[in-house]
Amino acid sequence: MIDALVAQIEERFAELGEQMVDPVVIADRQRNAEVGRAYSQLEAAARLAAQWRHAQDDAAGAEELLADGTDDEELRQMLAGARERIAELEEEIRLAMVSRDPNDDKHVLVEIQGGAGGEEAGLWAGDVYRMLTRYAERLGYGVEPLELGEGKYTFAIKGDGAYSVFKFEGGTHRVQRVPTTESQGRIHTSTATVAVLPEAEEVDVNVDPADLQVDVYRSSGPGGQSVNTTDSAVRVTHRPSGIVVSMQDEKSQLQNREKALRVLRARLYERALAEQQAAVAADRRSQVGTGERAEKIRTYNYADRRVKDHRVNVLVHNLDAVLAGELDELTAALQADERRRRLASQAEG
Repeated sequence: MIDALVAQIEERFAELGEQMVDPVVIADRQRNAEVGRAYSQLEAAARLAAQWRHAQDDAAGAEELLADGTDDEELRQMLAGARERIAELEEEIRLAMVSRDPNDDKHVLVEIQGGAGGEEAGLWAGDVYRMLTRYAERLGYGVEPLELGEGKYTFAIKGDGAYSVFKFEGGTHRVQRVPTTESQGRIHTSTATVAVLPEAEEVDVNVDPADLQVDVYRSSGPGGQSVNTTDSAVRVTHRPSGIVVSMQDEKSQLQNREKALRVLRARLYERALAEQQAAVAADRRSQVGTGERAEKIRTYNYADRRVKDHRVNVLVHNLDAVLAGELDELTAALQADERRRRLASQAEG
């Protein structure tokens, strides 16, 4: 099974490599970007596949020498090491090929606001804002402030793959420290809530004529009186949604049809936008929770200069670096955990 997967990776990676230098692809801006993105996404798996091939060759060479009667301890150790490395690489290859979150390539919108802790929570929200924007800048993403201040920060992070990195920051960030406003030196616990949402793409309504039922009839006035001797009134039914639009204001059937379609498109747009916003709102609620201290994804402890991510049980002793935007170790652990869970889910499915 792994042999087939490795061959598939090698074949696809070679194909993408050829497309990267194909003048036809290069001339098509959108296609070129898609190929470049696919190549980048497969690069790590292709590198692992090459290492697997090398380890297989090492194992096969050692086995061949041992089968010829060469009894050498170093050779046996080499074979054992190669087999161990092969097993490790097979697991890494499977993880690298796990299906990705479809939103991973998108830009993100981030909302940060103070949770529990009063004035200190607002100050902590500002610290979290600076931490995430510094992280974004370190990774080469663009940061676009939308609304800043009063303990609430809303901004966009733009760049390919932004969501794949910053989605793990969504949730309640808890801090344990002595506030600057605390005169007795007591440690307070405060929180800031963070919502990380894939930036919504523009809702584009495309009405398929095959989905429409168009009926024509004579326009009628008050009391059902016919005001036109021709079938100029139009009733358009959008079968998938059940939306019905009737129009009879114009004397021309063509004009009434066009008006009805304009109204239909507007209604479909409104419905699609409402569904999109409802999905985003549900995602935001699941991330933010209530902001209570017990609801946390991560704790920042100033006294011990440490940060603990409770989702993957990772503890790092570099608080200052984390606050300066060096979140790479935590992100890597969370991404690995996501891949393992997705792999397990695919296996069960």
